[in-house]
Amino acid sequence: MRRPRPGHDAWHPATPTQQGIWILDRIERLRPTYLLPSVLEFTGPVDHAVLTTAVRRALGRHPALRSRFRLDAAARRVDYRTDGPAPEVGFTDAVADDWSPEEVERLVEALCYTPFELAEEAPARAEVIRLDDRTLLVLTVHHIVFDGVSRQLLVDEIGVTYSALARGVEPELPTPPHPAEFLDRPDDDAGFAERVAGVVERLRGAPTTVDLPYDGDPDDPELSMVGATASTVLDEDVTESVLAVAAQEGCTAFMTGVALLAGTFARTTGQTDFLFSVVWPGRDDPAAADVIGMFMTTLVLRVRLDGGTTWRELLRTARIGGMEAFIDSDVPLDAIAAALDGDRDMARPPLSPVLVNLAEAPAPLVLAPGVVGRFQPLSPEYSKWDLALFVRVDDASGRDRLELSLNHPAALFTAATTTELLAALRSSAADLARDPEDIVQNQPPADKIDLNDPAARLDLVRSIWREVLDTPEVADDVSFFDAGGDSLRLVILVERLSQASGRMLRTVDLFRAGTVRGQADLLAGPSDTTTAARGTSRERLLGAVRERRTGDQRR
Repeated sequence: MRRPRPGHDAWHPATPTQQGIWILDRIERLRPTYLLPSVLEFTGPVDHAVLTTAVRRALGRHPALRSRFRLDAAARRVDYRTDGPAPEVGFTDAVADDWSPEEVERLVEALCYTPFELAEEAPARAEVIRLDDRTLLVLTVHHIVFDGVSRQLLVDEIGVTYSALARGVEPELPTPPHPAEFLDRPDDDAGFAERVAGVVERLRGAPTTVDLPYDGDPDDPELSMVGATASTVLDEDVTESVLAVAAQEGCTAFMTGVALLAGTFARTTGQTDFLFSVVWPGRDDPAAADVIGMFMTTLVLRVRLDGGTTWRELLRTARIGGMEAFIDSDVPLDAIAAALDGDRDMARPPLSPVLVNLAEAPAPLVLAPGVVGRFQPLSPEYSKWDLALFVRVDDASGRDRLELSLNHPAALFTAATTTELLAALRSSAADLARDPEDIVQNQPPADKIDLNDPAARLDLVRSIWREVLDTPEVADDVSFFDAGGDSLRLVILVERLSQASGRMLRTVDLFRAGTVRGQADLLAGPSDTTTAARGTSRERLLGAVRERRTGDQRR
């Protein structure tokens, strides 16, 4: 319920989520992970002065973006007030000042990931950067006052303000509410303690770890949080079948992702009881829908299966687990974690190292006809969770395709490991689509590559190229030798691809099909290239002689 508008010069108690973020912001290596940077690239004629003014006005209007935080030691809580100066907004003319691309790249990274001093400065910054043929808007806000919904609200407001100012009129915008009108702290008088106890009882007994295939040490106190992302897209037919079964069980795409991940882990590790984290928007009050602030909270859901659980039953379990978590979304995670895992490392995610969430797809910012700003991939990116699965339904092709993306600190998993996990997820999806009544753990091993799946073939070849060339990235249409290969590495590549695909490949064939894409197509050929189909050494020798003789006779 909305409360009377508070004064900007008053101290307001931070929410439990904000207080937790404030504590984590004091751990140096985690500080970049609690920033929400956005980089929008505009093509077309941009009025840089108007854009800078529009951004400055938008950031200056909202109380949350003027916040300053403090620790009230006597009350043992974190407070904030919203009467500080507005965030800084600047303009850099990289053309006039002769900035090199490398210098611009370093500037963007600094703008995105330089931490804020929450007690002393506004928790937001922005910069408009003019380049030769495009314009960048770099916008960074601390997570303690900002969430994904707030990002879209702020970007939309920048567009409305720019459009009005470009026409020489003032934008018509409502007075922004103060987030303290909506953000509540839990009240013990409302049965808060009993609700915490109920959630704790529901989660009790579940392991607070997941048997992930780590290549690095997640407990390393110096672990870099610089992240990496890998994705796969299911084909239209598999997606259609998976989502149809999910709909029959009342499952959203998110719940489907939960079921696929739990089933895949059960098949590959044997673990059958999971806690997964999920981000909840926290805007249950409709009046909070248009408020810029930090409403988001983290929930934990439980998913269990056993040796007889079918895919359909697992979907049902994922839906129930999700609904239970959503119902208790206002119970702070820290209170639950304190009861279930009181000795945990505060620098680690509470209760689960794994997050499952819907992928954000922020809409472009249209400033004027032909002037559109699109969100750009961040480089570097930072990851808080050991492993995060993001689920998205892509309909760009005219038919739905389920996209699964894995994000993680790059030091924890190699590219080959994430490729194998994505292949296992694809295999789980294909098995669910084929027969949802089959038992999850009785299905064929998830690590068997489906060579009839073009995406699986590409992922397999990419992963082995990366392994053989010892490089984190490879291009699909660059030749093996141009990518750094040599004759010895080509022989190793032949051996590794033969082992992984189950096909007897020849060096000359891989040389001729010299790119990732070409070699993936080669794996799509008839399976008579396997050892069994090729027969004994004598049969292969005689067969080659017969082919040679036939060719000679034709000439």
